Amino acid sequence: MSDFDNITVAASLIKQVVSQIEALEEKKSEILSDIRETFAEAKAKGLDVATLRQLIKLRKKKKEEIEEQEELLDIYKRALEQ
Repeated sequence: MSDFDNITVAASLIKQVVSQIEALEEKKSEILSDIRETFAEAKAKGLDVATLRQLIKLRKKKKEEIEEQEELLDIYKRALEQ
């Protein structure tokens, strides 16, 4: 394979990867827009968006992580009370 062929193959691969990433970025933008709209609808229905965001973060964590975080929060709160 000549250098010219290698450059052509590399250029083709680069174009393919860039196109895939651009398509994914577009989908990501659409999804983020949908998420914003959903939060706006929840707020319009009287739900607290900050609490919903916190709940979603908690649901991503393992039970042990949540318990550890809550224990630390309690320790810090008690430290501030003194």
